[in-house]
Amino acid sequence: MNRLTQIFVAVSAVATLLAVPAFAQGGQGVKEIPYESVPNFLKVPVDVYMGEGIGVARNSKGHVFTYTRSGATRLYEFDEKGNYVREISPGNYGFEMAHAVRVDSQDNVWIVDEGTNMVVKFNPEGRTAMVIGHRPDPFVGLPTAAVFYTNPNPPKPYEFDRPTDIAFDPAGNFFVADGYGNSRVAKYDKNGRFLKTTGSRGNGAGQLNTPHSIQADAKGNVYVADRGNNRIQVYDNDLNLVKSITGIGSPWAVCITPGPHQYLYSSNSSPESNNSTQMATTGEIYKMELDGTILGKFGKGGKLLSEFSTTHAMDCKVENELLISEITSWRVQKVILKPAAR
Repeated sequence: MNRLTQIFVAVSAVATLLAVPAFAQGGQGVKEIPYESVPNFLKVPVDVYMGEGIGVARNSKGHVFTYTRSGATRLYEFDEKGNYVREISPGNYGFEMAHAVRVDSQDNVWIVDEGTNMVVKFNPEGRTAMVIGHRPDPFVGLPTAAVFYTNPNPPKPYEFDRPTDIAFDPAGNFFVADGYGNSRVAKYDKNGRFLKTTGSRGNGAGQLNTPHSIQADAKGNVYVADRGNNRIQVYDNDLNLVKSITGIGSPWAVCITPGPHQYLYSSNSSPESNNSTQMATTGEIYKMELDGTILGKFGKGGKLLSEFSTTHAMDCKVENELLISEITSWRVQKVILKPAAR
């Protein structure tokens, strides 16, 4: 075997190792984590209409931001006790069909809008600070939410096709899950300059089928909820595939805690039938180590207090205090976990 062949075999072996799935072994036998839900946490004024709970996030002060579909798409702010503060940028041109809201380390508020194909950054005062993407021209129109398709055209650096979420690494770079049409992840620097993209529609290693939620850990690794493939794909900071986490149902929302020891939460919102028009009713949420080891789970499907009806987004800035945003119950729940002492 010559030197070149040896190098090729070694590189191939490493690539194969990196792509090996990490099986999380969800389902039966997973420890249940005790928890309770705080009743009426968000105090919504009588003249404010929440609608579908699509996105939820907290800033450094504990203020809560919700991005909702309520006739018109709206971005609301509440204080740390759930008292209503304000509506941010009502009637904004980037608002059409809410999909995610996230807050970065500088307390800037970012929204991802599936309908306008736009990512918009607001400074802490609520003023527009950055825009990436382009709203479809009126004559193009928006596919209905039930239509899932592959965009036949190569993705463009600064254009999205029904994007779903955004994440930030410690250096300020951000990653956009360009979900329904392009099934890819795009990386940008802190000034919005395009750096790299990865992914195409499919179920192979590194491929994605509706990347629906995205987070980054303290080392800059990127975790993508590959919803259509029932797995979480983990990439390094340069968007090279590291591993896949499976066995946790259909991950609609992922969240990573801050702190020296980080944890990964993932919601299983998989439908109970193959009927694509039926909204998801499975309700459990898994708590894991970053390597995919399951520590426990909590929750069940339903619309009562402490039940979850199509979890679409989560905030976990406090490890055992989560905010859960639900589509079909039109609400955000504050959930307190009560794990056993370590």
